[in-house]
Amino acid sequence: MKRLSQFLALAVLLALPVWAQHGGHGGGHAVGGGYVPKHGPPAFRGGNHVEPAHIEGHPQAPHVHHDGTWIGHDARPDDPRFHLDHPWEHGHFSGGFGRGHVWHLAGGGPGRFWFGGFYFSVASFDVGYCGDWLWDSDDIVIYEDPDHVGWYLAYNVRLGTYVHVTYLGT
Repeated sequence: MKRLSQFLALAVLLALPVWAQHGGHGGGHAVGGGYVPKHGPPAFRGGNHVEPAHIEGHPQAPHVHHDGTWIGHDARPDDPRFHLDHPWEHGHFSGGFGRGHVWHLAGGGPGRFWFGGFYFSVASFDVGYCGDWLWDSDDIVIYEDPDHVGWYLAYNVRLGTYVHVTYLGT
């Protein structure tokens, strides 16, 4: 019996590094896998916009690390891509923001998708980042964009990636 408990203890110790690499509680820079950030990205603080670099195990899209770091959200507030002639044209989203409000996608695609009776559209410049989203089953969380008037961020819980979206109403 003593040998069995020693063997099991050794097996657990050897398995810990593998478990941590696959998004356990090991922190690091894991992406997706059910992680939901506590809050949205911080407001712009200067610097130049840098597209997310291709790093082994990371999406080549804007994403959030498990330590809460938002990667790819460093566009200047005056970036012309984010200008809307009529921000809030369809009103403000009122369904709730952040970690406590996980929504289940119910259909559509980047041009128009919905959940809970709310409709959104992905920004044309971000459509390439959501090609692997499951529009009828993924869970997403909406965050307010602190820098760009009229825009929200839709975060995909499964993938850990996010895109800019506009609210189309109910």
